[in-house]
Amino acid sequence: MLRYFSTALLAVVCALPCSAAPVAPCTVVRKIPHSTSSYTEGFFYRDGKFYEGTGMVGRSAVQVLDAATGTLLQEHEIPRPYFGEGIVDWHDSLYEWTWESHTGFILDRASLRVVGQFQYTGEGWGMTRTDKELITSDGTAILRFRNPDTFDQTRQITVRDGRETVQQLNELEYIDAGDGGQIYANVWHSDRIARISPVDGKVLGWIDCRGLLRDSEKVDDESVLNGIAYDAEHRRLYVTGKQWPSIFEIALPVATRISPRK
Repeated sequence: MLRYFSTALLAVVCALPCSAAPVAPCTVVRKIPHSTSSYTEGFFYRDGKFYEGTGMVGRSAVQVLDAATGTLLQEHEIPRPYFGEGIVDWHDSLYEWTWESHTGFILDRASLRVVGQFQYTGEGWGMTRTDKELITSDGTAILRFRNPDTFDQTRQITVRDGRETVQQLNELEYIDAGDGGQIYANVWHSDRIARISPVDGKVLGWIDCRGLLRDSEKVDDESVLNGIAYDAEHRRLYVTGKQWPSIFEIALPVATRISPRK
């Protein structure tokens, strides 16, 4: 009887989630206008401006927006047949890669003029950086770290929440808010943002963004949360989505657990 009870108890324990990460609510600080024609794939903040990479063949572009008003300041259109994806700044350049074409572009950050190209294998999704390396996603649970000068992969991590891998990682932002650095990641067709350890891929917490945008404000089913930008100087966190009418400044999360999702 004891042996049977122990076996049954073990089966129950193994069926439960293992060390699921805490979830914090999303608190809106303010809203900034955003164009519903922008199919956001890449997003970051620098020097009072948002840099945005937009997708869809024939509609892809790299844009510069005023961070206070959302006003479009500059734009470089990406020609067919490319589907624009993640973007990142590196010194005086911008890197942008594409979804399935295995081609990336190097742009002069001031003029948005294309000054080079690079090649890679696999799909291009999100992109961000630390002070030393690029970090990229490809729609799987794997984040790849790359040499900024060659784009060669140097290492990789698999993202897990407890024992479960987190698939379809999309737009990325590396944030060092005095916590040693974390990777924030959108998960495609999810209303939550994962906060990830860059060391081992462990999900340290989630930001629950459900209800941030009303269904009536969405263009279609692909109008999903996708875009994270961080103003390190003023410790401001921004999020947006594909064809969303707003960019939201939200409070930096406090790692407190809220009621689990049903």
